[in-house]
Parts: sequence; structure tokens; C-alpha cells
Amino acid sequence: MDFASIIQTVAIYALPVLFAITLHEAAHGYAALRFGDNTAAMLGRITLNPLKHIDPVGTIAMPLMLYFATGGAFLFGYAKPVPVRFGNLNNPKRDMIWVALAGPMANFVQAFLWVIGIYLLYALGIQERFFIEMCRAGILVNLVMFAFNLFPMPPLDGGRILVGLLPMRAAVAVSKVEPWGFFIVMGLVLAGIVSNLWLRPLMQVTGGLIEVLATPFRLLLT
Repeated sequence: MDFASIIQTVAIYALPVLFAITLHEAAHGYAALRFGDNTAAMLGRITLNPLKHIDPVGTIAMPLMLYFATGGAFLFGYAKPVPVRFGNLNNPKRDMIWVALAGPMANFVQAFLWVIGIYLLYALGIQERFFIEMCRAGILVNLVMFAFNLFPMPPLDGGRILVGLLPMRAAVAVSKVEPWGFFIVMGLVLAGIVSNLWLRPLMQVTGGLIEVLATPFRLLLT
């Protein structure tokens, strides 16, 4: 693998990834605070400082190892989860839905803004490939985070949303899966089930929706 190409790829993706994980986690903390739990706020996790959210293994070491091992074909990583005491929320079962949804929605908004960024570059006549590729990376990273985190399996955000939506008995049954949820999700990822049946279809639909929402800006700027 070309070392120069690796450095270029890292440089293009570094800023979008940092923004994506930082705003995702901060959004969880801010939503929790709004709905009655100040745990994240007391621990300094409602911040745009990426150092507060980066996990040395999950955010840096694991993605780099997977990148080199698979030639960039498969990447996975994670940030430090924002601590939320759902029992402190004003209405725990209902409010956990909004707290969980806040992270993916932060990624949705960022994907939209990166699309606008491309339109702005073209409108200003900037053809620098690095900046255009960074915008495309920002769109991709945030679409992946949006779709993946909405997968309905605890401890992912989609799993918490599912628990909040289900009747109490079913919600309790689903929540009991959480201790093994990460390993189940990884197994489904490696089997290609998550990618083929969830991630790609949802990313395609979401990307199309963002394009529709960004159409007025495209017509105005281009």
C-alpha cells in the first residue's frame, strides 16, 4: 500500500471524523441535560473538545489497525460513550428516545452541512481536490454513523430508541440483550448482514433525503 496515499487519506478524513464523533457524543449529553440528567455535564462531556470523547483504542488504534489489515476495505471504531443515567430523566422511557436520537441527528445535520460545503466550493470556483474530497468524506462518515447507530440493537442508539418505543414487557426483554449486544452487532457486521440489509439501504435513503433538502441551496449557489 502506498504510504503517501495513506497519509493523504488520513488527512482528508481526520477533521470530518473528529467533528462527527465529537458532535455525536456532545449531542447525547446535551439532550440528557435538557431532559433532566446532568451526569454528562458534570463530567465535562458536553463539549466540542474532541479529546474528551476520543477513546485511544476505539477511535485511533482499532481503525488504523483495520485500515492497514484490510487495505481500507473494512473500518470500525467508537468513541467514549457519554454517560447517561436514564433514571434521572424526567420521563425515562420516553426521554431515552430523544437522548438516543440526538447523536445520529447530529450526524444527519453534519452530512447536510458537508453537502452545502461542496456547493459553496463550486460556487466560489474552488477546485482544490483536497477540500472537495474532505467534504465527500464528511458526507460519508456522517451517513455511516447516522445509519449504523440507528441499528435496533442495544447498546447502539437504535436499540435504546427501540426500548423506548416498545411496551414495557417487550422493552425489558430487549434491554436484557445489551450486555451481549456489541458482540452480536459485530457478528452481524462481519457476516455482512448489517451492511447489506441495513447500512447501505438506510444510507442511500438518507443521502437522497439530504440531497432533496439541499436542493434550494444548490439552486441558489450553483
